[in-house]
Amino acid sequence: MPTTIQNLGECKIPSPLHHIGTVEVRFRTESERVLHEHVLDLSAPPVDLASQRVLSFEAAGPREHIYFDPPKITAGIVTCGGLCPGLNDIIKGLVNQLYHRYRVTKIYGFRYGYQGLVQKYGHTPLMLKPESVSQIHLLGGSILGSSRGNQPIGEMVDTLVDMKMDVLFVVGGDGTLKGAQLLSEEIERRGLKKAIVGIPKTIDNDIQFLDKSFGFETAFAEAVKAIRAAQAEALGAPNGIGLVRLMGRESGFIASYAALAEGNVDFVLIPEVPFTMEGERGLLEALRYKIAKKKSAVIVVAEGAGHDLMGGYGEADASGNPRPKDIGYFLRDKIYDFFRERRTELNLKYIDPSYTIRSVPANAQDNFFCQHLAQHAVHAAMAGKTGMLVGRWHCSFVHLPIALVTQVGRSKVDPTGELWRAVLESTGQPSKLY
Repeated sequence: MPTTIQNLGECKIPSPLHHIGTVEVRFRTESERVLHEHVLDLSAPPVDLASQRVLSFEAAGPREHIYFDPPKITAGIVTCGGLCPGLNDIIKGLVNQLYHRYRVTKIYGFRYGYQGLVQKYGHTPLMLKPESVSQIHLLGGSILGSSRGNQPIGEMVDTLVDMKMDVLFVVGGDGTLKGAQLLSEEIERRGLKKAIVGIPKTIDNDIQFLDKSFGFETAFAEAVKAIRAAQAEALGAPNGIGLVRLMGRESGFIASYAALAEGNVDFVLIPEVPFTMEGERGLLEALRYKIAKKKSAVIVVAEGAGHDLMGGYGEADASGNPRPKDIGYFLRDKIYDFFRERRTELNLKYIDPSYTIRSVPANAQDNFFCQHLAQHAVHAAMAGKTGMLVGRWHCSFVHLPIALVTQVGRSKVDPTGELWRAVLESTGQPSKLY
C-alpha cells in the first residue's frame, strides 16, 4: 500500500520559521513516520520496522527547508461539498498561517466550490487577508460558499495557470478529494509546479486512516440536543416515541456517538447493521415490548440505515453519491401502522436536525482541531508536497496520499467492535433485530 508523498522538487529555501518569538521550532524530516498499527503483540515474531511490511505515514509539521519562496507565491482555497462545522475555521487558519508565519500576501478564496475554478460561471475569487477572516469562525457554513458536482479538470487547471496560482488548498470529502487527485495528475501531466493539498471534510467521520474529521465533534454534540428534545417529547405523552434521523449515509458514527453521549436511547439503527421491521425478532416487536415496559422509547437512525427495506437507494446527488431514501418517514409510517392495527395509542414525534447540525459554528474542540489541520496543511504546501492531504492518526498529524485515501473505501462502524458493543450495552437493544 503506497504511502509515499509526492514532492515538486528539492527544497532549498531556508524556512522563515526558524524562530517564532523565543520558541525554537522543531522541524520534521521525511524519515519520521507514524505507524499504522499502534498495538504490539509481544508473542508474535519481531518485525523489521524498516521493511515495507510495516505500514506507516509521513509525519506532518514544518520543514527546515521549503520549496516555495513565500513572498513570491499565490495561494488559493476552495471549499466543496455539503456544509460542515469548521469550514470557516479552516479558512481562517490557512490565511493566518500563510500570512503571518510564511509572509504569503496573495491569498484567494474560490467561490462555490469547484465552480469557482471554472471561468464560465463568473464567480470572482475573493482576496483573503487576516482582517477579513478574523471573525468568521463565529459563523456557520463557509464564507466562500460550496457546491457539489464534477467540473472540467482542464479548465480548472487553466484558471490556476491564468492566476499564477502556486498552491491550492482543497477542503472537501471523498468526491472532492478525488477531484483534487485529478487536478494533481493534470498539473503533473503539463509539467507544472503547483501544489495541491487536501484537508478532508466529512461530517460522517468516514474517511479511512483518520482518527476523526473536523466538524464531527460539533455534529454529534448538536445531535445530542435533538435526541434530548426527542426524549422530552416521548416522556411527555402516553406511549410516546421520539424518532431522530441523523446524518450517516454509509457510516453510523454520528448516530452511535450521539446515542452514547446522551445515554437515554433505546434503539440505534445504522447502515452497517442490518435489521428487519417484521417478525418476532424485528424492530416493531422489539419496540412494542419496550413501549409496554417503560411507556416510551427513543429511536436514533442514521440516514443510510435500512435502505434495503425501501428498495435500495434513490437518485445520486450532483457528486455522484448514492442518495438514500428517507428512512425517517419510512420508519414513522411503519410504526404508526403497526400500532394502529393493534389499536394501541401512540404519540410519535419525528425530528430531523440534519441541516441545522451542518450549518452551526464549530465548537471549541473543533476550533482547536481545525487550527492544527490548517497549520500542517500550510507547512506541507510550502515544502512542495502535492497530491496529499493532512489528517490525524493515533493523535499525530500525518501526510497521506490522496489516492490512498480515496481508493480504500469509507471507514465504517465495526459491528463486532468496541463502539457498537458500547452502543448495545447503553441502549439494551437486541444485538440482532431480525
